[in-house]
Amino acid sequence: MNPQKVSWSALDDKAVAVARALAMDAVQKVGNGHPGTAMSLAPVAYTLFQRFLRHDPRDPQWLGRDRFILSCGHSSLTLYIQLFFSGYGLSLDDLKAFRTWGSLTPGHPEFGHTAGVETTTGPLGQGVANAVGMAMAARYERGLFDPDTAAGKSPFDHNIWVICSDGDLQEGVSTEASSLAGTQELGNLKVIYDDNRISIEGDTHYAFTEDVSARYRAYGWHVIDVDAQTSGDVDREALERAMDEALGVTSKPTLIRLKTVIAWPAPKARNTAKSHGSALGADEVAATKVELGLPAEDFYFPADVEKHVRQVSDRGALLRNEWNKNFAQWKSQQPDRAALLERLTTQGLPSNWDSALPSFSADKEVATRKASGDTINALARSLPELFGGSSDLADSNNTTIEEGGSFLPQSSTMKGANPYGRIVHFGIREHAMGSILNGMALHGLIRPFGGTFLVFSDYMRGAVRLSALMNLPVTYVWTHDSIGLGEDGPTHQPVEHIAALRAIPNLDVVRPADANEVVAAWREIILRRRPVGILLSRQNLPVVDRTKFASTQGVSKGAYALNDVAHPDVILIATGSEVGITLQAAELLKTDNISARVVSAPCLEWFNAQDATYKNSILPSSVKARVSIEAGIAQGWREYIGDCGVAVSLEHFGASASAPVLFKEFGFTPEKIVSAAKESIAKAKA
Repeated sequence: MNPQKVSWSALDDKAVAVARALAMDAVQKVGNGHPGTAMSLAPVAYTLFQRFLRHDPRDPQWLGRDRFILSCGHSSLTLYIQLFFSGYGLSLDDLKAFRTWGSLTPGHPEFGHTAGVETTTGPLGQGVANAVGMAMAARYERGLFDPDTAAGKSPFDHNIWVICSDGDLQEGVSTEASSLAGTQELGNLKVIYDDNRISIEGDTHYAFTEDVSARYRAYGWHVIDVDAQTSGDVDREALERAMDEALGVTSKPTLIRLKTVIAWPAPKARNTAKSHGSALGADEVAATKVELGLPAEDFYFPADVEKHVRQVSDRGALLRNEWNKNFAQWKSQQPDRAALLERLTTQGLPSNWDSALPSFSADKEVATRKASGDTINALARSLPELFGGSSDLADSNNTTIEEGGSFLPQSSTMKGANPYGRIVHFGIREHAMGSILNGMALHGLIRPFGGTFLVFSDYMRGAVRLSALMNLPVTYVWTHDSIGLGEDGPTHQPVEHIAALRAIPNLDVVRPADANEVVAAWREIILRRRPVGILLSRQNLPVVDRTKFASTQGVSKGAYALNDVAHPDVILIATGSEVGITLQAAELLKTDNISARVVSAPCLEWFNAQDATYKNSILPSSVKARVSIEAGIAQGWREYIGDCGVAVSLEHFGASASAPVLFKEFGFTPEKIVSAAKESIAKAKA
């Protein structure tokens, strides 16, 4: 049993009733929201926060805390009310301001906005997958800091608790992530599944009829079925028995399948689809308060309930004091690991961390994916926090940390298995990989990365958007970045993907021109700590001779001039594999006495962040003749090339043939660029 629990009291019952009423009142006041689930989950969330969750409301970032994720983010009041009860800084006025401008209680929980919110949820399934990432990060960090202490005895042991809904478990991303969680035997992951059989369209059995418990058992989870209803309400004692049992299971993740009645105990709204996403109405709210034995007062929060629920802070203090003793002993025994922890918690870097980064000579062509792999391994030697892998494409993405060991549970018989390994095998689960990477980053100490082909960024876009929304330092390694991948053909050749990714606010999209730009880009990625996708070639590319052209220092600025042309007739702006072709075109233009500045633009987001003076030095407003060269759609380039500009682009799908053939057939040649340059010069003179 959980040693911090005390007997359930009449005040606990009253507090749950008050939580239900607050959920109704908050939605009723603003006129929209999701009251039903917050009402039925009130005893579940209350039990978790008051009696099971290891947390300290005085310090939401306490390293030793359990993490809690409300995956069904539409039921945000479920979380907000418990944060209010526990003393995380939310006030009754914050609940009254639910879903309004500037409030700390937005419609869905937002990471970094409200203290106690561990991740942004709302897109269903993402929270479940984030939790898998957190659980994996917790195990990896255990290996970094305290691998030899017995299970349950380390200050780095804690649990990841989740409440999820029918909708979460219908989403494919949760399926992908849950399957991997079973393979990884993540015993620190505890998921409570709110099986209320109601969604917006009504009974979930219109579309969702499989045996979820059997499915999760097949994944390798420990499953506890709780038909926890007493006259429709949650059977608290059955729930607590299940939660106690979950705490005792450390060899596999646990799913508690809890059957509830949505909007309990509303007389008319209970078990209805309307209660899922609509205010109940004044009459139903009033009638429900009668059922709850509460006064009709709006936002009723009596002093006795306030005093009672805030005592959870005392429980947190006891847990924290016990943990502090453990932690102090660990620090005294592990000074080197304690120094590493201090560096990671302060987001510092070791001295000379970049001294071993590779350098590539211009006498041999190198695929940028290969250069990235070499760089990852160089970084890994200095940065133990670098942790990641691929969605079954490691040999193609070059994401393997050599001799890093495969991150797999102790029981695994796979070659190289290591519960604290650095190589993550995500399997063919691109969407879950993205969401798991987010969870890893949210856990707080590691720098996760994951690889797949650029064309499959479509499969993971929901997770990538959330990386950007939460500003997480996740690195997406997307290889095979153009028609240059060759014979695999149009299903594997990205065309619209670069522009589509650039359309995501707060996401840096980096497409290096050569191997040395890759090194410079990775260095900048480590320094910036932002969500980023690095786009890499399958095919070998020329390594730019830096004795003839500018150094890679300009990579940090996002775009820079490769050649020294003070007064150009035309500016040629290229990214990735097209930069080498563009340099050839500039040489051809010389024969026609046309002076061309070649600008490599590995990251437009970094360039956009520069001051006006720098941007004008690279793209002077006086030079109207400009050409963009990129093997993708031209969308987005007009901002840089202007009305007189010409885009050398790909406005259709690719084909199955070798890279040289495709570049020639689709017009990515020096001659085509020369023609485009002359066309732009003519426009500028007209």
